[in-house]
Amino acid sequence: MVVIGAGAGIGLETARQVRAGGGQVILVGRNPERLEQAARDLEPIGTATFDATDTDRLQRFFQDLSAPVDHVMVTAGGPFYMPLANMDLAAARRAFDERLALTLGTALYSRDKVRAGGTLLFVGGTGGRRPGVGMAVMSAATAALPALVANLALEMAPVRVNLIAAGFVDTPLSASLLGDQLEARRAELRARLPIRRVVGPADVAALAVHIMCNDALTGATYDIDGGQQLLPH
Repeated sequence: MVVIGAGAGIGLETARQVRAGGGQVILVGRNPERLEQAARDLEPIGTATFDATDTDRLQRFFQDLSAPVDHVMVTAGGPFYMPLANMDLAAARRAFDERLALTLGTALYSRDKVRAGGTLLFVGGTGGRRPGVGMAVMSAATAALPALVANLALEMAPVRVNLIAAGFVDTPLSASLLGDQLEARRAELRARLPIRRVVGPADVAALAVHIMCNDALTGATYDIDGGQQLLPH
């Protein structure tokens, strides 16, 4: 399994669960220190340090794979918030283009490297489904990814293509975005979510492993948010 975005959070935990189940992993990340630590913990068969939004580098990575792989998972990328009143159009275009280009590029460059019946698995979000100030770019990307994945499932067949749409997940990225508001957000979710706890990386990783193992699943989007979307604003 190739994990792109393996240095922390969902990608790292998925790689950990795959290793615990006896699978082999190739770890990709842009932070060399985090990737080195992950490699010490997981003993992968290979690592690569680069920014996956660099499509030329992404192409070279897949070209250089010495053998076919069973699964590719992409967790790289993060949310983009910017109100129209403060919009930097160039930055907004980059954020949108990079998200779609990463998805398309992974499919394009891996199409001869993933075994039949294997999986391309992308991780997106649910937050952009509700309109809000500053959410325009993220909402557009959130709406685009399920349609893109469904079409890729047809074009990549018999390789399977799926999308995980996660709500709030308690990861280092969430901590960096929320800062000193993190504990308040955790407490709010514990009180309001139907599951009465916060979704963590292990929850998403378990879903990812299930999607990879169940060869009847393709072209679909799987929500994991603890019931967050059921709540009123």
